Formats: sequence, structure tokens, C-alpha cells
Amino acid sequence: MTPDIGQGGCAALEDGVVLARCLAGALLKEQSGETKEKGDKEREEYKRVEMGLKKYAKERRWRSIELISTAYMVGFFQLGTGRVTTFLRDKILVGYLSGLVLKRADFDCGKLSNSRM
Repeated sequence: MTPDIGQGGCAALEDGVVLARCLAGALLKEQSGETKEKGDKEREEYKRVEMGLKKYAKERRWRSIELISTAYMVGFFQLGTGRVTTFLRDKILVGYLSGLVLKRADFDCGKLSNSRM
């Protein structure tokens, strides 16, 4: 992601919260049935982690696309030197782009719940 909207660090923090929530949800679920062998437990844990990571990817996909496309659009207009581009940037899109950047910054990724320990 380009630094045009200043959201890289914030997106990383959001990723951490969502990843922790998804993995905790997957790992804290009760085990299905009685698994007696160590290999069975490891396979079940592997499947849980895999499902947690899939949930994380699904949850973060559209947020990442929003941030990347907004950063690209803002950067394109900021660096534009043509007459049409500078006219659009300076006269028409300045309010829209600043509102879009502020809208992207106002995002709630949810909360982490307390562990059951």
C-alpha cells in the first residue's frame, strides 16, 4: 500500500486485532469428541488454525482492497501534472478525496474478548 493516505500502520494494527480474534476463536473451541492419539489432536488443531486463517483472510479482504484502491486514486491525482488532472484535483475532487481519506480512517475492526483463562 502506498503511503498516500497514511493508513499502513493503522491497517497493520487492525490486522493484528482481527487475526488474534480469528485464531483465538478457532483455538478456544471445544474439541470435537474424544481424540486419543497425539496425531489426531495435532490434525484437529491444524484444521482449526487453517479455518481461523481463512476467516481472517475473508474478513480483511475488502478492507484491504478499499485502502489500496483509495491510496492509488489519491496518489494518482496528487502526482498528476496534466491540465485536466490538476483542474480536477484542485477544483473538484479536493473535497471528495479528503472526505474519502477520512472515511477510510474511521473504521472499527471490533474488540478482542477476554480469554477464558
